[in-house]
Amino acid sequence: MSFSIFDMHTHTKYSCDSDLELESCCAEAIQKGIKAICFTDHVDCNCNDAGCGFYTIERFFDEFVLLKEKYKSKLTLLCGVEFAEPHMYQDEFAKHSSYPYDYILASIHWWYNNMWVSQMIKQGISAEICYKYYWDELLAAVKFGGFDCVAHMDFPKRYYNELIIDYGKISEICTVMANKNICLEINTSSLRQNRSNGTMPDKQILEIYKDCGGKYVAFGSDAHKAGELGEGYPYAKNLIDFFGFTTVMFAGRNMVRCVG
Repeated sequence: MSFSIFDMHTHTKYSCDSDLELESCCAEAIQKGIKAICFTDHVDCNCNDAGCGFYTIERFFDEFVLLKEKYKSKLTLLCGVEFAEPHMYQDEFAKHSSYPYDYILASIHWWYNNMWVSQMIKQGISAEICYKYYWDELLAAVKFGGFDCVAHMDFPKRYYNELIIDYGKISEICTVMANKNICLEINTSSLRQNRSNGTMPDKQILEIYKDCGGKYVAFGSDAHKAGELGEGYPYAKNLIDFFGFTTVMFAGRNMVRCVG
């Protein structure tokens, strides 16, 4: 079965945790028949993060503009960022928002005593505590808004291998998203680590999102290595069809329905 894949979450050498060249991503996308990819390298402002200060806007755009022109007849190239905790770093977020990105993903990587989730596990923090504070942080982020999509919504699942549902808090998050026209990413990176966990998010949260008026989803492989672009899309496509969501991409920060 053939799909038209629009991969809206990919990382390159401009992220501290990837060494992929932008042009190698273009070649892989063309080889796989992917219709569009968006580069969404990490912008991390937490001084405890290894990626803090790593991303360089000017260097990225210098290379991106050349490649977009070079591959314009073969591939739609989009530029974006994955900005962590935008509500906590409002000045930096405003700075990045002023650049001509197509798409801004928001994520939560640091919370609960300013720890990364793997640190919480090492310190014996329970999944219940982790998720309680995570949902609070994500709610604060969507209330702040200003971005286009929430990345890997149930992120702790990748590390704890379990999902703690707080229907009230998740419903509040999803309602704010629907009201602000913030779309939800279906992130398939978790499938590469533990397929039993499904995507981030999977059916339980997607059902809440739909019940709260959510209509729009973006697909993201969260690729960091060669071979990962577009991976997991058939699984994600089944979820999208099951719930009747509209798959979207973003160009110039405008939501565009994916067709073809």
